[in-house]
Amino acid sequence: MKVSSRVHYGLRAMTELARSYRDDRLLSIAEIARSESLPLAYLEQLVGELRRAGLVEGTRGVRGGYRLSRAPRAITVGEVYRVLEGEVAPVECTAEDYLPGSCAREPVCLSRGIWARVQAAILGVLDSTTLDDLLISEALQHHALHQLIPVESVTTATTTTSKGEFAHA
Repeated sequence: MKVSSRVHYGLRAMTELARSYRDDRLLSIAEIARSESLPLAYLEQLVGELRRAGLVEGTRGVRGGYRLSRAPRAITVGEVYRVLEGEVAPVECTAEDYLPGSCAREPVCLSRGIWARVQAAILGVLDSTTLDDLLISEALQHHALHQLIPVESVTTATTTTSKGEFAHA
């Protein structure tokens, strides 16, 4: 499964809004676009869809901007995905609107089960991951990148180091 740029960019915008949620700060689309290096016109379309779906709220005016409509812990990646891309259906027969019996191969198809399992696994991850989870993951990665540990604890048998050197964790 390949994630579309709509979902990828939209999720990046939502994580920016999640970062600003704690400070109760509104962000302009231009700020989000600049921060995430996203095309402004495309981002305007995506944020409009997210707003119409009730995930984002906008405030007009000089001090206006956008914010999440709910806390980051209450918005899942699956919600964002469905708003911007629709349902997750790896093949036609796993779609919600599939009519049983509409595929001539259905009685003898051996692959439908695997696609249903793939769909369930993808939905499990998307629907159990919140914007807050993404922020926590980012914070842990940032912390790990900036924590120094002795090189001796991460070297291999082929590497020689001087005592007292440090490496990033």
